[in-house]
Amino acid sequence: MSSSISRRDFARATACASLGAVAAGCSRPESAVTQAQTQPNPASQTSFPKGFVWGVATASYQIEGAWNEDGKGRSIWDTYAHTPGKIKNGDTGDVAIDHYHRYKEDVKVMKDLGANAYRFSISWPRIFPDGAGQPNQKGLDFYNRLVDELKAAGIEPFATLYHWDLPQTLQDKYGGWQSSETAKAFGDYSGFVAKHLSDRVSHFFTINEFKQVTETAYRGIELHVQGKTVRLMGAPGIVLAEGPLNQVRHNALLGHGLGVQAVRANARAGTKVGPAENLGHAIPMTDSPEHVKAAMAATRAMNVYFVGPMLEGKYDDAYLKAAAKDAPTFTDEEMKIIGSPVDFVGINVYVPLMLVKASDKPSGYEEVSFSISHPKMFSDWHRLVPESQYWSPRLLHEIWKPKEIYITENGCAARDEVAADGHVYDSDRITYLRNGMLWQQRAIIDGVPIKGDFYWSAMDNFEWINGYGDRFGLVHVDFKTLKRTPKLSANWFREAASRNAVV
Repeated sequence: MSSSISRRDFARATACASLGAVAAGCSRPESAVTQAQTQPNPASQTSFPKGFVWGVATASYQIEGAWNEDGKGRSIWDTYAHTPGKIKNGDTGDVAIDHYHRYKEDVKVMKDLGANAYRFSISWPRIFPDGAGQPNQKGLDFYNRLVDELKAAGIEPFATLYHWDLPQTLQDKYGGWQSSETAKAFGDYSGFVAKHLSDRVSHFFTINEFKQVTETAYRGIELHVQGKTVRLMGAPGIVLAEGPLNQVRHNALLGHGLGVQAVRANARAGTKVGPAENLGHAIPMTDSPEHVKAAMAATRAMNVYFVGPMLEGKYDDAYLKAAAKDAPTFTDEEMKIIGSPVDFVGINVYVPLMLVKASDKPSGYEEVSFSISHPKMFSDWHRLVPESQYWSPRLLHEIWKPKEIYITENGCAARDEVAADGHVYDSDRITYLRNGMLWQQRAIIDGVPIKGDFYWSAMDNFEWINGYGDRFGLVHVDFKTLKRTPKLSANWFREAASRNAVV
């Protein structure tokens, strides 16, 4: 960050982006605008630190297709999507956007976007069709080809080891994450992948979004927002009571820890590993010490199941006391495994779980309701709160002090219709991107060690229970012809990445 940029410059730039130039007092005569195009204003186009990662992200089930090709085993998402009534319009990921066969084209698209990194996930059942046992060489070959293509294009590969597509065999045999056997199998799988890819892949994420892997998968989750009840995901025919659910949470944590240890044991020296979690976080009502303290208390309370144990190596005493007979069973050795030191923490940042203010209550905070008229993006659940991209990493940093932080996902769905001239004018996504990146920039100015951002997603894809209805990509995909068309936001991303700045 250039030392010539002051906090006042940042505040004015944020106001210009958030409120509009005229409302923020940022209007200029036409001649000044023309001059600014050739002489960038440092207050609105400040640089990120050298080496900042401008990445894009995807997940295997959402893009690969080839669901039963080349020896791949069935995943729980293959089963779920093939169950009538589970996915909107009866969509499945059988073909998705056919990335398995079109990966070279997609890597070229990402290179044209100006991305210098790509976070992709590896399909566990493509490597181990039954979750364990004999590996599938053809599955490994695909990821070798993908990684080679990325490296040749100058794009750094960041691999996620588990993004929800559990081998169906492990679900049938052990109830999935209900058993520590699945955690052990994940450790073995992680070590195998690290051994074979770490000569070219230097960053591995263990598990993506622990809450979705556990609470959502084994209970189903509904979100109440904008006066509506939104179903985020469905349970795979299993609805657990609190005690068994806490054990599932623990087993997923154990899988993470075993994955970390397996990467350390099998990867090349210097390989980094950490989780990718959707950090539950609060936004303070105002940026004043008492309300920030309240947001910290609320954020810590939201993360007693996953982030806290991972980064502290122990469960919160208040959580265990409150859970009583429903607390998970565990050993000291398991907690050491769960608390295995990580090199970074990845966080997916979309929305805060609550807005809070300081309170005299024992908790130290009180929730403030979001207005029903609060603006949102295309998805019903997605409140527009760009400040999350400041507060989520800042609170993570202040509470747990990780060495490095990556924003492993941030993005939004939009209407994304192809205009008569063949272009996609997603101006709302550009507004979302510009505002969010300004808040990330503020966090970096304030000393938060954000090393990079991965926009979700590189291309439109299969969006879980919404099928092909919600488009998150920088690149439009015609789901009938599979034609890729960069959107207006792709132009913004390319320019921002090339300047290493908010533009």
